[in-house]
Amino acid sequence: MARMPSAERRRQLTEAAIRAMARDGVAATTTRSIATEAGVSLSVFHYCFDSKQELVESVITTITDHSVTVVRQALRPRATLEETVRAGFQAYWDHVRAHPDEHMLTYELTQYALRRPGFEHLARRQYELYGEAYAELIEQLSRSMDLRLRVPVSVLARYLAAMTDGLTLNYLVLGDAAAWTDILDTVTAHIAGLVQYDVPPAPRPAVPPAPATGTRPATAGRDDSPPA
Repeated sequence: MARMPSAERRRQLTEAAIRAMARDGVAATTTRSIATEAGVSLSVFHYCFDSKQELVESVITTITDHSVTVVRQALRPRATLEETVRAGFQAYWDHVRAHPDEHMLTYELTQYALRRPGFEHLARRQYELYGEAYAELIEQLSRSMDLRLRVPVSVLARYLAAMTDGLTLNYLVLGDAAAWTDILDTVTAHIAGLVQYDVPPAPRPAVPPAPATGTRPATAGRDDSPPA
């Protein structure tokens, strides 16, 4: 087996755990099955992770990073605030459609952690990560577009986390992909209303300077000289 740094081996095992859990369920996934999925010995797993708790936390963090990364890449300033926000939501939505099993796993991880003694803090940590990820994205966008929020960052971040969490579960249950275009448009308009964005005014056309006080403009063809 090829040697690799411990951090890289942990990433390999975490990604293997995500695949195994998405396929077989969290409760049915064992450390041995994860090691087999990763193509390493069980001793390698125990060298990288002290417990299944530590593994589950790594899985939660990695899954969150997967979707946050694609949103961060899409969330760059565009012609309008609405277009910018919509692009971020679209990137997240595309990830949900491309990886439904991974997103379904996030809900299973929550239930697993809440029901298993000693794992409850992992469910709380999962939703704290969602809020932290949105706060980071909001602050990134605020800096790049000079935005002023009508609500605190922490409030908007938790609101977005709750909203996308509910919409994702709704799609996984109902599978109504066609409805999402209108839903995302509605959400975009609502979020844009919580942000104050001052668009720089268009430059005004130049105005000729007024004539100096006490002078009269010359009139073509007129002779104002005194009579002889």
